[in-house]
Amino acid sequence: MTDLTLAQQLARFASKTHFEDLPEAVVGSVGMRVLDTLGIAIAATDLETSRAATAWACEQGGAATASAIGLDVALPAPLAAFVNGVLAHSLDFDDTHLPSILHPSASVVPAALAAAQQHQVDGRTLVRGIAIGLEVCVRLGMAGFDPVAKNSVFFEHGQHATSICGAMGSAVAAAVIGGGAEERIVDTLGIAASMAAGIIEANRTGGTVKRMHCGWAAHSALAAAGLARHGITGPPTVLEGRFGFFQAWLHEAAREAEIIDGLGTDWAVPSIFFKPYPANHFTHAAIDAGAALRRRGVSPDDVERLVLGVPAANLRTIGEPIEVKRTPATGYMAQFSGPYAVVVGMFGGGGLGAALEDYSDELATSAERRALMAKVDVVPDSRCDEIFPHQFPAVLTAMLTDGTTLVEEVLTTRGGPERPLSFEEVSAKFTANAGPFLPDRDIADLAARCHALSGLEDIGVLLEPLTSIGLRSDR
Repeated sequence: MTDLTLAQQLARFASKTHFEDLPEAVVGSVGMRVLDTLGIAIAATDLETSRAATAWACEQGGAATASAIGLDVALPAPLAAFVNGVLAHSLDFDDTHLPSILHPSASVVPAALAAAQQHQVDGRTLVRGIAIGLEVCVRLGMAGFDPVAKNSVFFEHGQHATSICGAMGSAVAAAVIGGGAEERIVDTLGIAASMAAGIIEANRTGGTVKRMHCGWAAHSALAAAGLARHGITGPPTVLEGRFGFFQAWLHEAAREAEIIDGLGTDWAVPSIFFKPYPANHFTHAAIDAGAALRRRGVSPDDVERLVLGVPAANLRTIGEPIEVKRTPATGYMAQFSGPYAVVVGMFGGGGLGAALEDYSDELATSAERRALMAKVDVVPDSRCDEIFPHQFPAVLTAMLTDGTTLVEEVLTTRGGPERPLSFEEVSAKFTANAGPFLPDRDIADLAARCHALSGLEDIGVLLEPLTSIGLRSDR
C-alpha cells in the first residue's frame, strides 16, 4: 500500500524511469510512432484546416524555439506542438489503443518534439519522454473504460478521450523532457487537468473542430509544463479527488488498478495499434476480408451479394444508415463506410493495402464502386461481439453468381500485437504519406533517423527537412 495519490505515483514513475529502464520493445516502438506521426502530419499539410491552424499559430507571436511541419519559420514551443498535433490527427490515420479507443501518439509525439527542441535535449531524452507520456495517456484512458458495458465512459458522456487523456500524457512527457522533478510533474498534471478538453458532437452533426483536438492537447501540455516550471502548482489529488479529473469527466471513481498495476514493468506502448489504412478503425477488418476474396480470385463481377458481419456497436458508425454507407458522397464519408471498405479490399489499394488516394471523392462516387457497394449489407455478428472491443473483427460472406458461398473471417486487427507491423511496413506507410511532398533522399534519411532515434544528438535535424514542404511537381 502507499500513501501517495495517483498523480504522485505517476510522477514518481515518470521521474524514476530512465532511458536505460525502457524495454527494447518500447524504444523500438517509440521510433516507429515518431516516424508514423510525422508521415501523417506531412500528408495533412495541404488541408484547409491545416492552413487555418498554421495561420492562427503564426498570429500569436512569442519566443520561437520549435519547428512546425510545413512552416519555414520557428514558433514558440506550445504553438509548434499545436500545429503538429492538428496535422497528426487530421486524416484519421493515427495509431489507436484498444480497448480504450484512444489515439495517443497524435498529441504526445508533437508535444514531446516541441519540448525536445525547446530544451535542446538528445534522442534518448526524447524517447524516454514519449514512452512515459504514452503510458500515462493510455492508463488514464483505461481508467475510464467500462469492461462490463465494453465502452469508454468518456465517449458515453460526449467527451473526446483522445484529447482529454492526451493532454495529461503529453504534459507528463513535456515535464520529463524539461527535466522536471517529481513534485513538478505532479504540478504539471494538476495544471493540465484544468486544460484538458474535447467534445465529439462534430462526429454527429459536422464541423472540423475534431481535427484541432490533439493539437490543443499538445499545446496545453507545453503550457502546463511551462507554468509548473515557473511556479504554478496543482492539487496532488487532481485525479481521484472529490472535485478531480475522474469525477469531473467520468462522474464516478476511476478504475485505479488500470493506472497503477504494473506501472513501470508492464508497458502498454508496444501494444498500441498502428493504422495500416487511412479510414475509421472499425473498417479495417472489412478491407482485409475484401482483399482476401480478391486473392482467392473473386472479382467484383463474380459477386451476387456480400454480407459484412461486425460487432453490433460498430453498426452505427460504418453500417447505418445503409443507404448512406453504400453511396458515400465524399472520400471522407467513405472512410466511415463498411461497404466502401469491402470495395477497397476487392479492388486493391495502395500503400499497405489502402492509401489516402483510395479515399478520393472521385473513387468514392465512381459508378463501378457504387455498383459493388450496392450489393453489401452490414449486419451484427455475435462472434464479433464476443471479441470487441479488444479487436475490431469482421466476417465477410460472399454469395457468388455461380452459386458458390465463400466466407472470410478477420478476427484480429492488423497493426496490433497479434498482427504487428514491422518497421519496414511503417516505413512503407510513411513513404506513401510523405512521398508526394518530400524528395526520396529526405524520406530515406528520416526513416533511418527514426529507426535510431535514441542516437540523435539534435532533434532539430529530424524536423528541419519538414519545415518547407509542398506538393512535388514530379508526382
